[in-house]
Amino acid sequence: MEHDAPVNSAEPIDADTLLGDDAAPEQPQQLGELEQPGELTEAQLEALLFVAERPLSRAEIALLARVDRETVDARIGDLVVSLAERGIRVVESAERIELATAPEAGALIAKYVGADAPRLSGPSLETLAIVAYRQPCTRSVVERIRGVDSDYTLRTLLHRRLIVELGRSEAPGRPILYGTGFDFLERFGLVSLEELPPLEPHIAEKLFDESGSKAG
Repeated sequence: MEHDAPVNSAEPIDADTLLGDDAAPEQPQQLGELEQPGELTEAQLEALLFVAERPLSRAEIALLARVDRETVDARIGDLVVSLAERGIRVVESAERIELATAPEAGALIAKYVGADAPRLSGPSLETLAIVAYRQPCTRSVVERIRGVDSDYTLRTLLHRRLIVELGRSEAPGRPILYGTGFDFLERFGLVSLEELPPLEPHIAEKLFDESGSKAG
């Protein structure tokens, strides 16, 4: 009886024999298929903010440019310095940034668009100040400080986009939390909320007393 010859383990195995004559070699990955590291120059960031129709978060910019957050923060800092004496400024609100006109150009721009922005009434200014300094805060906090119903005034400020809804409080009923938006900063010529003027002591005491908690 014939027996198969023993395989010599030292003999190299022919790849063509192992895979078959029709086996095609694996194709190397094309260079274009590899994820290339991104870059973000100051000019690119300025152009991106210019064409954006809404404020962009740092995370969005990092994702679009395929760079890390440190690079985004560095380019934002560079752009802030470059535009400091220009007619366009970088406006920051928490994680979001956008381009806005410089405050000192406001009067001229108002003439170009035809009229000054609508004037705010006394109740609207008072409510807006409470939201700006106490944010995030609920309607009940505003009403405790003002002593009157403020539903209509808050809705008016929302319509003018001077305040925005930030979410819901964890308090019973989960009331809406209000804060200021980019239009507030632009309207009053601020780059960030840190530029809000300090309050008089008696006003600060009324605004931050224990009867109205910050989140309602």
